[in-house]
This record gives sequence, C-alpha cells and structure tokens, in this order.
Amino acid sequence: MGIEELKQMALECGFTYAQPLNCAAMELRQEVRDMCAANTCGMYGKNRACPPACGTLEECREQVKAYREGIIVQTVGDLEDSMDFEGMMEAESRHKKQFYELAEKLRQVYPGLLPLGSGCCTICETCAGPEGECRFPKKRISSLEAFGIVVSDLCKSSDMKYYYGPQKIAYTSCYLLK
Repeated sequence: MGIEELKQMALECGFTYAQPLNCAAMELRQEVRDMCAANTCGMYGKNRACPPACGTLEECREQVKAYREGIIVQTVGDLEDSMDFEGMMEAESRHKKQFYELAEKLRQVYPGLLPLGSGCCTICETCAGPEGECRFPKKRISSLEAFGIVVSDLCKSSDMKYYYGPQKIAYTSCYLLK
C-alpha cells in the first residue's frame, strides 16, 4: 500500500492530518521515560501498555528500529478557551476512536504493525494492571511517550505542525509498518 493510500485511509477515518512518518529520525529518550516514572498521569505501573510493563527503553528501541516506514496522524480540535477541558476530552476521545479504527484496518495489511498512540491504552475499560496479563496483547497500544518519544520532535521531523494556536488542541499518534 502506497503512502497516498495510507494518508487517504487515515483521512477517511476522520483524522485531521496524515503524513509519512520519518522513522529514521525517531529518537527514544530517557528523560521522557523519567517523566512517565514521575506518574503525573497516574498510569505508571498500572497499565500494561505503560512503563515499566511496556518494556525498558532499550527494548522499545529494539522494536522501533525494526521499522523503516510509517504514518503519523493527528486530530485537531477546537477549544473555547485554554480551560476548555470538555473540548480537550472530546478531541481526545475522537482521536482514540479513529486511532483504534485505523489500527484494525492496517492490521489486515500489516500484521506486524506497531501502533503508538496518544495517552494510555484504553482497549479495556479496566486494565489487568501490574499483576495481571493483558487480555488483548495484539491490540494493546503504548503511547509515544511510553516509548520515550518527544511528540513535538516527531512532528517536526515528519513535516507536521505540532501547535495550531491558542484555541486548538492536537492529538498525535503514529503507525509503524512492515
């Protein structure tokens, strides 16, 4: 499947933007993983797709380096103001729905797909957690941050904007393909 077909498929799923992913420029950084360990989002050690359960940074690097092509996608939402939490959550929900939908379609063509999403995995209403086994390991989706990736850098290296202005919010994810 060519890049134009992939972009079209992403746009048909509802993403605002889709671009070829610059896999060669993907950099996995320890400082991003350290932010995960600070547990600001509350998922560190609680979600099977988040650190430390998603693997060490070196294990994540090994996974990523097996890929040479991919696509980066974004959902850009409108906000009433910088405190529009409802607008942020609506855009995030829409992004995740589109992301899971496209992941399922791409798995048909790319069984070795590595999807890296925005935020923690929400495939299950309640994660099995640190003691349990993931109920859907082939569908589990780690976030870009869980893999140590600075999203703004990934956007820049893939010729995609990261910031769209004060009354906009962008959620970014990618699919690594082989």
